[in-house]
Amino acid sequence: MSNLTLALSILGGLVLAAVVGYETFMSRRNAPRQPDAVDTALADAERSMSSADGVEPMLHVDPNQISAQDRHEPLFDPDLPAPSGVPVATGERRGGLDPLIDVIAPVSLDGLASGDAAIAAMPPTRRAGSKPVAIEGLNEHTGQWEPPVAGQRYSAFQVGVQLANRTGALNEIEYSEFVVKAQAFADAVNGSPEFPEMLDEVARARELDQFASAHDAQLGFVLRALHAAWSPGYVQQNAARLGFVAGIIPGRMVLPTGEVGLPPILGLAFDTQAALADDPAQSAIRELSLSLDVPQVDRAEEPFRRMREAAATLAREMDGVVTDSDGQLLRDETMDVIGSDLEQLYDTLDARDLAAGSPLARRLFS
Repeated sequence: MSNLTLALSILGGLVLAAVVGYETFMSRRNAPRQPDAVDTALADAERSMSSADGVEPMLHVDPNQISAQDRHEPLFDPDLPAPSGVPVATGERRGGLDPLIDVIAPVSLDGLASGDAAIAAMPPTRRAGSKPVAIEGLNEHTGQWEPPVAGQRYSAFQVGVQLANRTGALNEIEYSEFVVKAQAFADAVNGSPEFPEMLDEVARARELDQFASAHDAQLGFVLRALHAAWSPGYVQQNAARLGFVAGIIPGRMVLPTGEVGLPPILGLAFDTQAALADDPAQSAIRELSLSLDVPQVDRAEEPFRRMREAAATLAREMDGVVTDSDGQLLRDETMDVIGSDLEQLYDTLDARDLAAGSPLARRLFS
């Protein structure tokens, strides 16, 4: 073999090795980032300890992509169970009937009615169309309005239907359905209902719905990967460091409040299919969303500040950028403007007695 042939063979081998090395490097670089091994081992140990103590471990499911752009798609449904890892309220009310957002029909009684009779007379469905219907009794002993309780006695009742929610305003058909249900309940407890004028209440519902539509803010940031994609475990690990916990739906995490049974402060979501993949570690996630349902969260929680800080921290730790839904970078100046607008919104809601995070606001904006 001549020296030239030998040199060419060596050169070819070097070129082939370089190509293989480059492809290996690029493959590793572009592979979805995985969670830190130390944190994973610690989480496994905690789950083992919880199981050993007889405590059911938290489900480690991943975040779910839920759109929050439309007013008719709430981030939190109070009729659904609380997310995994968030305390569940027991017997806790979400707010009683209020003339500000409810049509209320008083039901007078000749005498006293038992809570057992009232419960038996409840309509099978507590809705008139898309609007929730509620029944409360005036407790003989406490003098307080409350949902009927077995073993208690009541001197009067009131039946209410919500004027508006994110599905729109109460209409004539829904009002008529409410009247039918309220009348049937009153007949069953030997009571006499008094209904407000339908046209007046429907007009009031439209006005309230117009106000709610104009002041319903649901914010969303998108965190996009700059280089390597992320695995579901990597996203979950970084979010957990900021206090997020797994939701009940694959692909969703939430930042819970410190109070039992309330809507989460923030939501974090990514592609459900990545969370449901046979091998999630190989799922490549290139973007996730952070969301805030403004009327659902108390102003005192400083939700926008926490949302902004969470987005900045995740972008820094996960090598990403924060954008809007159109892919435009959200700079500090833009964030400041959003924060200023939110303060004005909070003031407007406060002035209408619909403070963000209050029971009335959570009902109206749901």
